[in-house]
Amino acid sequence: MTEAFTQLMPLAKVLLAFGVMLAGLRLRQPLWLSVLAGGLVLALSFHMPLARWAQVAALSTVQRETVFLILILALILFFSEVLEKSGQTRRLMQAATGFLADPKLRLAFFPALVGFLPMPGGAVFSAPLVRDMADSLGLERRDTALVNYWFRHLWELCWPLYPGIILASSLAGVPLAELILYTSPCILLCLGLGWRFIMRPAVAHLRDAPPAAATAPRDVKSALTEGLPLLIAICCGLGFEVGMTLLAPEWPFELGIMAALLLAIGCALVQNRVGPGFVAGVLRDRELYRLVALVVSVLVFKDVLQASDAVEQLATVAAGPGALLALTLGLPFLVGLISGITVAFVGATFPIILGVLHNVSAATGAEIPLMPYLTLGLFAGFTGVMISPLHVCFILSCQFFGADIGPAWRRLLAPCALLLASGVGWFLVLTRLI
Repeated sequence: MTEAFTQLMPLAKVLLAFGVMLAGLRLRQPLWLSVLAGGLVLALSFHMPLARWAQVAALSTVQRETVFLILILALILFFSEVLEKSGQTRRLMQAATGFLADPKLRLAFFPALVGFLPMPGGAVFSAPLVRDMADSLGLERRDTALVNYWFRHLWELCWPLYPGIILASSLAGVPLAELILYTSPCILLCLGLGWRFIMRPAVAHLRDAPPAAATAPRDVKSALTEGLPLLIAICCGLGFEVGMTLLAPEWPFELGIMAALLLAIGCALVQNRVGPGFVAGVLRDRELYRLVALVVSVLVFKDVLQASDAVEQLATVAAGPGALLALTLGLPFLVGLISGITVAFVGATFPIILGVLHNVSAATGAEIPLMPYLTLGLFAGFTGVMISPLHVCFILSCQFFGADIGPAWRRLLAPCALLLASGVGWFLVLTRLI
């Protein structure tokens, strides 16, 4: 009894930190402050000295990952403001209606399109595009936030430019193309679940209404003109990342995304003839700095999670029969849930899972196939990220559309439960095939 209690203590400590964050949200405290408080509770519960917590928090705010994330998010927000306040977002929506007659397709198209560009906080980028269309269709704010959030993340386990899948490939020593082959069912799965549980309830009131775009003209020139900044951001972002990977792999990939966003912003400013006064107005917007504080607090929490040895201690929870399966399923899901970041669960848990897998193979003298466990870990962690109330894209979507986080989060339970169950089913299939 005492041994079982000791093994469960790391899990209880993590859940306590998570509860502190949820309590802060319930009390309507600033989200960045709630996350920071949760990280402090996590550190103290794992016996991390207060001075060490402060050191980890300070280092987290100045490391390269944090600085690039803040810069990218600031550029995204600025770009969105230019498109929104100039009316270009609305003009793009009007031009797109002639090519996508079904309103459901139009709603899903833009977040899915932006999803090809792996930018942090990218939900803010697609949110203005989705909002204008959703308002014209009379969608509720909660449904609009969920559509923008869910369809933004269709490609995360299968698109070769996402840092999480690249890191998993590197840690496991598996070719990226081979890993994507095993995770590719996630695309159709997420699309089907999103269509059934997110899109259908959102547009149920349109079932008997005629398509809004049935009589809209198809103006190719207008669509290309209004969508040019968006195309520049996505195409140049992908092109720069691929080019840098091939020609200058030592350079941070975030530079490619920032360069693409700067080009897109320049294009939008020229097209809309926006002056310096507009730029100054955006820089005075307090929301920008609140979002920056949120991003910093989430990254601080991720670093505290790693520095406190919480993940290593959580591995003891899975001791006993079926330890490897329990570890592969539970640990990535839990870290994804409490961090909301794909790179966090991959970087924190995959070294442990791969080490345990190697030890089990050595102890039993039987070769355990890697790919089923690698795939299950990715599905489990991604499910945790998608259902995490701390996922930056989820929070930003809810804040942008003015949706209550609680009811919106509960709508994610069913599709995420089926996503996790499907991951387990795919694991069982792979164990039979390999």
